[in-house]
Amino acid sequence: MAELTRIVLAGEGGQGVQTVAEILAEAANEEGKQALYIPNFGVEQRGGVSVAYVQISDRQIGAPKFQTGDIVIALSDRAVHRTQKYVGPQTTFVYDSTIQGLEGELPENAGEVLPIPAVEVAKKEFHPRVFNIIILGAVVGASGVITLEQAKAAVEKRLGYKFTKQPELRDLNFRALERGAGMAVRRAG
Repeated sequence: MAELTRIVLAGEGGQGVQTVAEILAEAANEEGKQALYIPNFGVEQRGGVSVAYVQISDRQIGAPKFQTGDIVIALSDRAVHRTQKYVGPQTTFVYDSTIQGLEGELPENAGEVLPIPAVEVAKKEFHPRVFNIIILGAVVGASGVITLEQAKAAVEKRLGYKFTKQPELRDLNFRALERGAGMAVRRAG
């Protein structure tokens, strides 16, 4: 892992952006890393663009704000527009490829652009409710900032009460996490 990894996640209210950020920060903390999470909610609680800023490092994090993300994840067309300013030549830009009408809208200055069909995969292979877990997996796959095992432990900690009531949900969430990680592995070179 790089000394400091800056991540921006953005999507529509209700897509689970803040939950993904919280689980990511908690997992990093459990690995003994420094983690800083700052939420930014849209005007409407559900329906506005929700943005989460996460920084993870092996060392102390000096400032809560940053201008360019190492990983930027956009889950809606409005999120693509909202996150453009955080993209630079070293940024890996991940977006949901099921979003229609993005031709010419994706950042041209990104180091790498990774389209992932998260909504489609959630609906066809799993359940729409694990969409945000697929996104968490995508963050893990694209950044390598935490291990997949630590992400699973954080999901277990967060959702364990549900898994106790419905044990099949554990397997569903863990498979969704693995699938998301596999979709967003960065290309070499």
